[in-house]
Amino acid sequence: MSERGSLTVEAALVLPVVALALLAMVEIFSLVGTRMEMVAAAREGVRVAATVPDPAAAVATARRVLGDLAPLAKVVVRRPDVVGRLAEVEVTVRRPLVTPLLRTMKVELTTRAVMRVEN
Repeated sequence: MSERGSLTVEAALVLPVVALALLAMVEIFSLVGTRMEMVAAAREGVRVAATVPDPAAAVATARRVLGDLAPLAKVVVRRPDVVGRLAEVEVTVRRPLVTPLLRTMKVELTTRAVMRVEN
């Protein structure tokens, strides 16, 4: 086998592996970005839940922070009426993957934030 032929075979074996690794990195970075947006939404939502008695206000705040992810999100607010107890906002997003061949697959991410009720 010539040296040129062996390079072609090696490239044919390595390039798909490199392409898959790059696609995996894109998916991971995309999911991390989504997770960061969800954490921000849960934190903002729980701040509102801790100070405003109406849970709908906390849900609206979390959805506003989520922006484009809001239609994919489920926001649950648990707020006790007792001052000093923990209010909780849980955000769940079921998001499709960004790679065109994998768009039919969805990943479910959940995050929550808690804060003591102030009034």
